[in-house]
Amino acid sequence: MIKKINKNFPEKKDSFTLIEVIIGTAIFLIVFLGIFGVIQGGFKIINQSKNRITATAIANQQLEMVRNLPYESIGTIGGYPEGVLESAANILRDNISYTVGARVDFVVDSADGIALPQDECPNDYKRIQIDVSWPGNFSGKVSFTTDIAPENLAQECAIKGGVLSVVVFDAYGAMVPSPLIEVRDPSTDNILKTATPIDGEHYFSLAAGTYKVVVSKEGYSTERTYGIEEIATPEKPNPIILEGQSTEISFSIDEVSTLSVNTLSSWGQDNFSDSFLNNSKISESLDVLIGEGEVKLAEEEQGKYYSSGDLISVPIAPEELAQWGQFSFSDSEPTDADLKYQFLYKSGSEWFLIPDGDLAGNSIGFDISPVDLSNLDTIVYSSLKIKGVLSTLSTEITPTIFDWQVFWITNNPNPLPNTAFHIRGEKIIGTDVNDEPVYKYSTFATTDGNGNIVLNNLEWDLYTFSTGQGSGLDLVTIEPAPQPINLPPNTNLPVNLYLEAENALLVTVKDISTSQPIFSASVRLFNTFLGYDVTYYTNDKGQIYFLPLENATYNLGAGAPGYSNVSTTVLVSGHTTEIINLEQIE
Repeated sequence: MIKKINKNFPEKKDSFTLIEVIIGTAIFLIVFLGIFGVIQGGFKIINQSKNRITATAIANQQLEMVRNLPYESIGTIGGYPEGVLESAANILRDNISYTVGARVDFVVDSADGIALPQDECPNDYKRIQIDVSWPGNFSGKVSFTTDIAPENLAQECAIKGGVLSVVVFDAYGAMVPSPLIEVRDPSTDNILKTATPIDGEHYFSLAAGTYKVVVSKEGYSTERTYGIEEIATPEKPNPIILEGQSTEISFSIDEVSTLSVNTLSSWGQDNFSDSFLNNSKISESLDVLIGEGEVKLAEEEQGKYYSSGDLISVPIAPEELAQWGQFSFSDSEPTDADLKYQFLYKSGSEWFLIPDGDLAGNSIGFDISPVDLSNLDTIVYSSLKIKGVLSTLSTEITPTIFDWQVFWITNNPNPLPNTAFHIRGEKIIGTDVNDEPVYKYSTFATTDGNGNIVLNNLEWDLYTFSTGQGSGLDLVTIEPAPQPINLPPNTNLPVNLYLEAENALLVTVKDISTSQPIFSASVRLFNTFLGYDVTYYTNDKGQIYFLPLENATYNLGAGAPGYSNVSTTVLVSGHTTEIINLEQIE
């Protein structure tokens, strides 16, 4: 049979699509990278093993050399004990530069006493440590230690010196395991000797002289000695080592703690408002229509309004009421129409108008905003109701109420942002030339925009807070009380500082259409003559405090994204509050 070939349609051949190529490449890369990683890891192990073997051989050579030295020559150049060993040197092997470090210390063995008269020669034997390290991608380090004893008492007593006994305990008197003890040169601060004793106690054999001692541990506080050039009369002076004698010194360290400090006002502001989107905040009404952001007289018949009507709010019963503030409203009174506002209080189970003797003009009603309620007795008038009375002489027109709101001052604090305070511990490290105490911890701190700051790595102590001279702020109270506050080791303690100033301003920013607070609105307060210009952002209540301030008139501006800006002036005198209503941009 003869197969015909159609030349117009070539024979189809198998091939890879782009997706198949991408998937195949990805699989190949995954496998290759995995194999490469294994190979690389193998090379790392091989190189590290090779370098470690070489470093170990160098260390053993160094130790063997030390063992063959005369006892009096075993030491570092310029060190204690003095000897022929270099404290640091470089050795090249297989094109790798190895750093060789040598350290020699006398060991004071308490088995025969540590000083006169029990032990006439405290330098019982020498401990040699050889460290060999290497650089590069496969860097590492090996360390070897050996002890070499003198041949006789003459060798042991050939080098003079004294003993420094260091004991480290915690806040409760228990020994601190493995603290880092550093003996330093007071003039250069160079570290001469270190130890991390498991039992918290160590004996240093030192040449006669004066030394600085620093004790620390990861996650613990630090304590050290001081020279008279640092503090006139130190509580813990740099120890002096005498020939053949023991100098004892103790240190107290423990786990560090944290203070979370909040700066708060001693007073706050709250409010009741109704923009009449519905009647949810109305307890009673008669012949009025409430909704869609307004209150009007209801229609008695088509096109004819009732001649009068009224509405009464739900009870306004603030918690932690310190002082009533202002009542404000916005309305419309066409010609021949009238609006009046009155206030009721509860006596027993009934509600009555507040007498004119306590609120002048209440029996007639108010029609000018705002109305000052600050003189009302908060015990007698612990809760109020607002009554609105609408009337018209022409049944073809009606007055309209758009919103009303009552503000009051509370005992509930609000955060004070960016507020400075002083904190001081009770522990002293000595006295100055005037015999005044020098405190171990004493500093100023400033809270953030939320009125908070976290103070870390604090030593257990008794802490006292203050506002500092000239700050214009008074520390009214503190929680926990009283001062000083006890901070135990390993504790996270919250602290609230309640502050007030002679003159302060609380600004509340609200949406004019909904009377809801606006969060993160920018509020700028400035007075060019006084050199005061500060901008803050409102909290979730739409509020921000400015303090301390001088008794003066300030420029006040506020704005928020999606809202038009507002500028005004405000007279700040005492505890002043200001409400700013922002209008949304269409």
